[in-house]
Amino acid sequence: MCFGNSADAQSLNEDQFARLAGAQILLLGEAHDNPAHHRVQVEIVTRLAPDAVVYEMLTADQAEAIVPSLLQNEADLEAALGWEGSGWPDFSFYYPIFRAAPEAMVFGAEVPRDVAKTSMEQGLVAAFGPEAALYGLTESLPENEQAAREALQMSAHCNALPEELLPAMVDIQRLRDARLAQVALDALETSGGPVVVITGNGHARADWGVPAIIARVRPEVRVMTVGQGEAGTAPSGVFDIVTDAPTVEREDPCAVFAK
Repeated sequence: MCFGNSADAQSLNEDQFARLAGAQILLLGEAHDNPAHHRVQVEIVTRLAPDAVVYEMLTADQAEAIVPSLLQNEADLEAALGWEGSGWPDFSFYYPIFRAAPEAMVFGAEVPRDVAKTSMEQGLVAAFGPEAALYGLTESLPENEQAAREALQMSAHCNALPEELLPAMVDIQRLRDARLAQVALDALETSGGPVVVITGNGHARADWGVPAIIARVRPEVRVMTVGQGEAGTAPSGVFDIVTDAPTVEREDPCAVFAK
């Protein structure tokens, strides 16, 4: 694990850029609402000029709707993607990433709500489809990992979830990991690579996120991961490189449960 060095969003040094340049698939983690994290992503994408970029925030249909002319205007692209009301942070955080790789193919890996609902009601295999076994979704997690994932879900939801709901929440996280891995490998096959994946830190972690699934499906593919922390606290999990940035002001997400 290596740390960058800048007062705002930590820039990578030349040795770190050289390491990342050897990756076929590069996962760039983020706290979604931290603009400094997105500035680091822009710097990396600009320097490495990937042939494809996969966005956790886009569905496949949204990605297919992107044409080169839309990339020239932030408002037009935002409108074409129907970003407003999507639940993701302000589009101004993400638009510079699109502009940093205007020639790259764009892929979307977001799991639609109806598919997530299928996972909760019918299970991972029904939600993911025929490649569920290949991507490890027919297998139970090790007990210690399952417990750790459930604890993270409980913490992320302000300790307000019914315990019986936790396994389903973990399954949805696994579904999203598998979908990101599947789309990243498709992007690599289609474009030739390198491929950059824009995603949350939790999906980018190498120990049980997207990289672990890629290693299962295509162990020969060279994968690198960047995690981004805040105020000196690294994100949970294992990453090849970790940067740091100031935290951002946020409303207390748990305040609603205190009323």
